[in-house]
Amino acid sequence: MGTKVKSELALEGGPKAVRTDPGDICAWPIIDREHEEAVLEVLRRGAMSGTDVTEQFEREFADWHGLEFALAQSSGTSSLHAAMWACGVGVGTEIIAPSFTFWASILPALNLGASVVFAEVEPHSLCIDPADIEHRITEHTRAILPVHYCGHPADMDPIMDIARRHGPKVIEDVSHAQGGLYKGRMVGTIGDVGAMSLMSGKSFAIGEGGILITDEREIFERAAAFGHYERTGRPSNFSENKGQITDPELQKFAGVPLGGFKYRMHQLSSAVARVQLRRYPGQVAEIQKAMNHFWDLLEGVPGVRAHRPPKDSRSTMGGWYAPHGLYEADELGGLPIEKFCEAVTAEGAGTSPGANFPLHLHPVFHEADIYGHGKPTIIANADRDLRQPEGSLPVTESMPRRCFWIPWFKHCRPDVIAEHAAAFRKVAEHADELAE
Repeated sequence: MGTKVKSELALEGGPKAVRTDPGDICAWPIIDREHEEAVLEVLRRGAMSGTDVTEQFEREFADWHGLEFALAQSSGTSSLHAAMWACGVGVGTEIIAPSFTFWASILPALNLGASVVFAEVEPHSLCIDPADIEHRITEHTRAILPVHYCGHPADMDPIMDIARRHGPKVIEDVSHAQGGLYKGRMVGTIGDVGAMSLMSGKSFAIGEGGILITDEREIFERAAAFGHYERTGRPSNFSENKGQITDPELQKFAGVPLGGFKYRMHQLSSAVARVQLRRYPGQVAEIQKAMNHFWDLLEGVPGVRAHRPPKDSRSTMGGWYAPHGLYEADELGGLPIEKFCEAVTAEGAGTSPGANFPLHLHPVFHEADIYGHGKPTIIANADRDLRQPEGSLPVTESMPRRCFWIPWFKHCRPDVIAEHAAAFRKVAEHADELAE
């Protein structure tokens, strides 16, 4: 019998591909003395619950997007909640959204008495598939909610065409994609309103907070009336004539938030946000350079596909939040993604399989009676059973088995990035050994 040749794979005793200490290449958020001083200024004058710094941030954030209005919120969830209400989502209505997203994208609809109708995602973008939207629209549909998933912009042109022909508002969830572009246009500015999280794990990281942006005064005023109690009856900061809220109904109810919520951003977050906004475009450029370099090094490697827009599309991934790759097991002899990721991790480049759980399969969207209706909340106010069983969204249901995490580089250090890319390439090139 011959002697078995020792494998080059680290999992089988070979040398690791990643040899260099990565240092702070993936550290986030980047906080320095300027951020600290901004927070201390608010603390020292006891302005934590004020609005002056927040209003400055809103103006600057709106200007950055080229829009008229921005409303800073306590979280991305509250931003989406307010955006839905402002767009007419309420009892007996429906929204159309992807199932492949974080729960905060769509659960606020249930709080408003609405139902969620889930649509498929595109296997290459992981974003809602425009081709699976139109047949789901009914007289009850009030909003379409594309999520720019893991920074990849959704295909907004056909989505907007569908919405304009049928009437629903479009609420962009930009929580993963601040600063990203779709065909040269900033995401969040294409639909009727953009809403997003700005918590410390996101690429635009301020602590806890969220914000919605729009060019439509009605949406802005309704969102303010819903959850900004101290701004429901005073002059709007963004009105050219500094006049009161223009909607007669909102004027009549001024003084008390219509939703009963206190959704404003606290000013320690707004202080950090103003500094972050000055830094963010430069940080995005560096992250884009680093992440694109990583994927360029893996171009053509079997079994591994980049999750990013085509280079000639004028679309970008923003700060590239929660970056993933796409796995093609059939190109590697059917090697399970779990084994692939185990081997890459052994090489020193941390990865793991999976992404968000498809929400249409979760018991909350089948069984939970959240508010005591005596029936599942998802259908409590619907005129038909909207629950979607296993097998109803096959592309979405396949994606957790086709996705894997990749390092999120914040600095473009080619030598370090090359070693991490080499770990993925090495495992792909030796996949037959793992299959054995």
